[in-house]
Amino acid sequence: MADTEETAAAADKKQDRRAAKLAKQIGAFAKQHGGAEGQLAHIGQAGTRIVLVGTDGGWGDLVAPEYGTAKLAAEKAGLTLHEEFDGEFAARVKTGPYEWSRMAGMQLGGTPNPVS
Repeated sequence: MADTEETAAAADKKQDRRAAKLAKQIGAFAKQHGGAEGQLAHIGQAGTRIVLVGTDGGWGDLVAPEYGTAKLAAEKAGLTLHEEFDGEFAARVKTGPYEWSRMAGMQLGGTPNPVS
């Protein structure tokens, strides 16, 4: 029984360290972009994506190994989370020439990742 408790405690500490590291990265993103909001998206065995949208329209993402770690990181960072990446939230994202050329290239049969 003690081994199980020690293993669970070690796993909790590991999750807390990962969440703290992600929270620090979320905080740095928010500071750089005048604040941020986010959404958690399950991406299969790879874990959970933390999608970040800055107040200035900048965006980025981080990946946590599991949903619990992503949620804990968001809480530690004070990140406001959206249930869905709906139209209103997505409309805040500002894209540039790179994103548009990638999207157009893929849709029109061009190279999916053009060299700029």
